[in-house]
Amino acid sequence: MTFSLAAAAYPCQQYAHWDDYEAHLSRFVAQGINSGAKLLLLPEYASLELVSLLPREVWDDVQTQRSLLQQFLPGVLDLHSRLARLHGVYLVAASYPTEVSPGHHVNRAHFFAPDGSHNHQDKLMMTRFEAEEWGIESGDGSLHVFDTELGKVGINVCYDAEFPVIAAAQAAAGMEVLLVPSFTGSAHGYTRVRVGGMARALENQVYAVHAPFLADAKWTYAIESAVGAPAIYAPADPGAGEVPNGLPASGVLAEGSMNVPGWLHQTLDLGVMAEVRRNGHVLNARDSARFPVSLKADVVRL
Repeated sequence: MTFSLAAAAYPCQQYAHWDDYEAHLSRFVAQGINSGAKLLLLPEYASLELVSLLPREVWDDVQTQRSLLQQFLPGVLDLHSRLARLHGVYLVAASYPTEVSPGHHVNRAHFFAPDGSHNHQDKLMMTRFEAEEWGIESGDGSLHVFDTELGKVGINVCYDAEFPVIAAAQAAAGMEVLLVPSFTGSAHGYTRVRVGGMARALENQVYAVHAPFLADAKWTYAIESAVGAPAIYAPADPGAGEVPNGLPASGVLAEGSMNVPGWLHQTLDLGVMAEVRRNGHVLNARDSARFPVSLKADVVRL
């Protein structure tokens, strides 16, 4: 199975009206499918640009924004559903601070199918800003692998990709492609997610697709700045058997330029990855299962 996908380096906008947002996102998604991409990934929290449609006095009030942003969510879901149907693609919307019960909000990534239907993956691990300042809570612990016509796909929202156990559970359920939408305010944060994505690809012998939010938005404390480069990571394996050319020694299958908006397009070959898992120079996915879940280290005095 081969298919083309596109990872966004999505640039934050300010809007005066909802119609401006709808027009911009529609144009941006249309650009993403130009190369024949069948799956498009938007970043974490790029939806926060909708703060610009709220009263100016709450642009820096992240607590108040959470509830006020809920008024736009039905329109956001409808727009993405229409775009997925229009283009006949799988589309991961920019994650959204979603109220799941009164006063309780999660960071939710909605995944749309070509028929417009959708499901979601909630972020499980909260950053300090989310937990301590914003009051965004962890999802209920539900972890999904989406069985699509393109293959089995999992989502690790930003910080989630820095914890091996999450992607490992998805890989154990058959995940072939890991999607990592991110919002990182500095090069340090971007590097952490980049290294996490590369490590998850290596450990589980899967593709990992990284899509960053880009912003210079001092007008709102909810965003301020966001940096990164889109990339597709893979285990660094020179290939064997039916994979004579192998995968890149760098572990980077494709990469965009730092802080340059646009789409990164790449064709993924799931057959190559299956062969690497079966007959690679190392067999990380197989061998990791040999470690007991309760493995602990002793302290030995020297």
